[in-house]
Amino acid sequence: MAETVIGIIGGGPAGLFSAIHIATEGRRIIVFEKKAHPGRKLLITGSGRCNITHGSGIADFFPHYGDNGAFLKASLRGYTNRDLISFFEEHGCPVITDDNNKIFPASGKAADILSILTNACRERGVEIRTATPVTAVSRTGDRFVIRTEGGDVETDILIIATGGASYPSTGSTGDGYHFAESLGHRIEEIGPALSPVYPEEYPLSDLAGISFDDITVSIQRDGKTIRKVSGDLLLTHEGLSGPVILHVSRFIRKGDILRVAFMPEKSQSDINRLLTEGQASGGKRLVRTILAQYPIPVRFIQQLIVTAGGADDCTIAHLRREDRLAIVSLLTAWPFQVRRVGGFEEAMVTRGGVALDEIFPKTMESRLVKNLYFIGEVLDIDGDTGGYNLQAAFSTAIAAARAINKKASLLHI
Repeated sequence: MAETVIGIIGGGPAGLFSAIHIATEGRRIIVFEKKAHPGRKLLITGSGRCNITHGSGIADFFPHYGDNGAFLKASLRGYTNRDLISFFEEHGCPVITDDNNKIFPASGKAADILSILTNACRERGVEIRTATPVTAVSRTGDRFVIRTEGGDVETDILIIATGGASYPSTGSTGDGYHFAESLGHRIEEIGPALSPVYPEEYPLSDLAGISFDDITVSIQRDGKTIRKVSGDLLLTHEGLSGPVILHVSRFIRKGDILRVAFMPEKSQSDINRLLTEGQASGGKRLVRTILAQYPIPVRFIQQLIVTAGGADDCTIAHLRREDRLAIVSLLTAWPFQVRRVGGFEEAMVTRGGVALDEIFPKTMESRLVKNLYFIGEVLDIDGDTGGYNLQAAFSTAIAAARAINKKASLLHI
């Protein structure tokens, strides 16, 4: 019987992991990687430490993929974080769990994860063609034609594992979306995700490095609140970052208003009463001294008072009513109009991608084209920070590999 040829476009974690679990006698696996070395983006994940997954129960993963977590239920349950940990430990790479339940290789080196993947491919006879960018794909009869500068390659099965469009210097330049469209698939609008946000007229540049724990951020568009989330916030020289901003950035668009509650909204009356009582007493205490009883950095309080219209050294007795009301408003719902979300060169992942309603969630096979599979970030899936994106890449890769193995077994190939 003729050899089955399986082409995988993309030598990242999803592509390599699928190759490892498909490779067997009678099948020729070819991975096409545009860069000189595979796994370039993997090497920079987790600041080079490679946060491979998260330590929570697998059911807790689903809410960490925006509105698309339901699509991943089958693949995540089919190959859990425990399964992934076992794979790497069995291949000589023990893991550690940090204080935030993020899981890393014990060595702290992403290169160790990549070495395991590439060595396993080599041991199984997988052919990795580096420095081989794919320029186009097409369908001819029951086979696929993969076009490269070195010539065309025909395959029986095609897996697209090209990743998204973030960190383009690593090779993730959105090629997979063009390939998918050429084969008849719809692409949901792509954009940066897990990215900082840059507001118009940002007054907090001098406070870069100050962070706030468990605050609430609301996204307003056309006068309506479309999303409200809570988490930790970090002020930067140019804008807003930290987990709460990174995680919600997938929903933020230019022109949106972000209302940041540095203090809970329910505390408005308490803050107002504190200031009015101070005014009633006619005291000479500084406004910043009175507000310092709240768990807020002093430097932030000083900038807050100035932004509200008062003087840094304003006493409570001289605080104008409009400035008092502005202080209360900024503390509980400071508005930042979005100038832009950080671009692909700084976004950790890409939102949007191959439309999920055109993919079978249990197998990752196209509903439109037989023997065509999509895995990893090329899909309309993006997870929060914490190992969720890599887990999705590995789990979808396994789902596709198992489906291909089962299909090949039934066909005796």
